[in-house]
Amino acid sequence: MKILLYTLLSGMLLAASSKAADWPVWGRDASRNMVSDEKGAPAKWDIGEMNDKEVVDMKTTKNIKWVAKIGSQAYGNVTVGNGKVLVGTNNESPRDPKKKGDRGVVYCLNEKTGAYEWQLIIPKLGAGKVSDWEYIGICSSAAIVGDKAYVVTNRCESVCIDLKGMSNGNDGPFKDESKYMSEKGKPAAVVEKTDADILWVFDMRDELGIFPHNVTSSSPIVIDGVVYNATSNGVDWSHTNIPSPLSPNFIGLDAKNGKLRGEEASGASARCLHASWSSLTYGTIGGQKQIIWGASDGFCYGFDPKAKEDDEGFLIYPELWRIDCNEDSYRKDKKGGKIPYATPPGPSECIGTPVLYDNKIYVAIGQDPEHGDGVGRISCIDPTKRGDISNSGLVWKYTDIGRTISTASVADGLVYIAEYAGKIHCLDAKTGKPYWVHDTLSRIWGSTLVADGKVYIGTEDGEVVIFNAGKEKKIISTMDMGAPAYSSPVFANGTLYISTQTHLYAIGKK
Repeated sequence: MKILLYTLLSGMLLAASSKAADWPVWGRDASRNMVSDEKGAPAKWDIGEMNDKEVVDMKTTKNIKWVAKIGSQAYGNVTVGNGKVLVGTNNESPRDPKKKGDRGVVYCLNEKTGAYEWQLIIPKLGAGKVSDWEYIGICSSAAIVGDKAYVVTNRCESVCIDLKGMSNGNDGPFKDESKYMSEKGKPAAVVEKTDADILWVFDMRDELGIFPHNVTSSSPIVIDGVVYNATSNGVDWSHTNIPSPLSPNFIGLDAKNGKLRGEEASGASARCLHASWSSLTYGTIGGQKQIIWGASDGFCYGFDPKAKEDDEGFLIYPELWRIDCNEDSYRKDKKGGKIPYATPPGPSECIGTPVLYDNKIYVAIGQDPEHGDGVGRISCIDPTKRGDISNSGLVWKYTDIGRTISTASVADGLVYIAEYAGKIHCLDAKTGKPYWVHDTLSRIWGSTLVADGKVYIGTEDGEVVIFNAGKEKKIISTMDMGAPAYSSPVFANGTLYISTQTHLYAIGKK
């Protein structure tokens, strides 16, 4: 029923989803706010012991429901819906010995048992680090809507999948899964019952001329029958040339057939600093439906989701507002000269996803972790303003934070956000006043989760730090996960999901 409401009444999504137990999209719902209303989130567990083949002895675990081996570099975040758990990874722990090699993979696991049900296998582009970084795999979180799932692949495609896989036959108009899974110059892959059933594929490179930088990473949302996702359009290896300055940074596709329903045309591609990696947020604010996007040029934008035909016949999403999320001092030096991108004092793009909370937008700036530390900012934005609202729409800003690739969590009037250097910040949601800062002494790639009065965050050192949610800093526990935890924790249907680079743990009482 919850999934049905999500599909049919998506205009009421933000109000209705707060009571949902599933976690069907990145950020729980279209607000992208990493907050769960469920009770009973665990604060202590033991991951147990594993053998040389990285198989966990469940008898040695405590408070662990199941464990799944998921690869060697898992960056994709878990989504949970309709009894399934979907997670993106690479193919370094192949489930099918006939389908080996460097590929992107989406695993479908049984929510109750963790049993493997099917996989979507995606061969690499062959472009290396420029557009499809070796062994990175899938960085997108799948969106689960009813009996379908939508995911953005490492090949810069938007793909719709039957949530039941091939177990009920090859459904839909797409019948060429064998060719899709096959690497060029190698024998055709054999389609098994444990393979994904693809319903449609939209290739953003072929259809729109997209040049993805490093990885394609946007996590889609589905609203009113439209799939929205960013394209990851960006610069080339030089970080100065933009191969596709006129291509869109995000698109809308018909959820039924994958046909293009609209595209962004703000000009952000021509101003791109790096790549459009941020996922899209959606909500109704002041009676106006909005698509909210943290952009590759360091601005945050609001768009009308009702596409209009331009003079050349393209369906374009009208821009409602934009705001520069960088300080002027990040873009220009004291003499007025342009500060180059990827330098510590220079500008950043929006990588973390904007969060909608109480009719305000919260978004921070950052860069590819490869570029290291630098100046940051988190902005609170009034999205009822129109035009360039860099001054008029800024409710508050907080600059005592370094670059971040994380998404904020906002709960009970408090903002929790991690910076890449490893610090966690707790701020007042209305004023930006800082209440506390904690240094984990480790890099942070993921985002905070707020659940059951607790704040969870994973670190590159393989720890999950759990705080008491509130204005006073209090660490409840620190759990050792045995491997880097780059993904963000998720709490759904009484289970806490934490991915390391190699394993997915379902945590809670059995």
